[in-house]
Amino acid sequence: MLVLTRAEVEELLDLDELIAALADAHVELSAGSVSMPTRIAAFSPDGLLGAMPAYVPSAGLGAKLVSLFPRNRAPLPTHQAAIVLFDGDTGVVVALLDGTYITAMRTAGAAALAAKLLAREDARVLAVLGTGVQGRAALEMFRRVRDFDEVRVAGRKTELSYEEAVRGADVVAATTHAAEPVVLADWLDDGVHVSSVGYNTAGSELDPAIVGRADVICVESRESSFAPPPGGATELAGVDPSSVVELGELVAGSRSGRTAPGEITLYKSVGVAVQDVAAAALVVATARERGTGIEIELEEIHA
Repeated sequence: MLVLTRAEVEELLDLDELIAALADAHVELSAGSVSMPTRIAAFSPDGLLGAMPAYVPSAGLGAKLVSLFPRNRAPLPTHQAAIVLFDGDTGVVVALLDGTYITAMRTAGAAALAAKLLAREDARVLAVLGTGVQGRAALEMFRRVRDFDEVRVAGRKTELSYEEAVRGADVVAATTHAAEPVVLADWLDDGVHVSSVGYNTAGSELDPAIVGRADVICVESRESSFAPPPGGATELAGVDPSSVVELGELVAGSRSGRTAPGEITLYKSVGVAVQDVAAAALVVATARERGTGIEIELEEIHA
């Protein structure tokens, strides 16, 4: 079994290749060729531990264990994770790697992919709401898919307010753990693309009116997005699942996204295991090419 640390994962994960791998994985997910149950979780007094397994034809078989402890403060992340990959033919464990960096970058990578497909072609102003791990990941990934002339960053302790950042922006990326909205529908111009990756059991970073105002709503998976907590997006309660499009459908071209410059588009993420497996497979493949990591044996198998 190959073991990779967080520092090694950060060095090995090619972020441009990640976006391409996420696109492939989501096409497979929307085509029905993936096996992926909705997320389950065990709750402790201060947080939760989620389990996210998946089989992805292009990436293999794997599972992520991810903890969410909202009271954590830097340098201790609120989200921490480990990913295990298995041999798809034998079930043998082939790799164990840190999943905290992967979780941040695959979340931002999928959101950036959605922005690439849904934002107006002339989008030039990006607003990132949140200054934590996910906000920094969004800054890295969104600028890989579009050439922005102006990037605004707002958080609880920045001079720029959320409203100042959002007004006039072409793409708004909400990345907070807020239980109350940090982006309001009244602040949005026609034609804006809004991305929301935040999750909080007590509320939402997203103004409910944005969901009602959006002309196109994109999700990773209808099954996952409309599942009960801790799997689904409570923001989409009351929305007809058949009216939303999946990210993989946009990539494949089987469903349309934006059809007019003035439409408002929304991407609401819940995080799905295909993203973790796709990213981990990339990391492990590169590690084996470079000889990075250490090999350990959990169990001797005798013929």
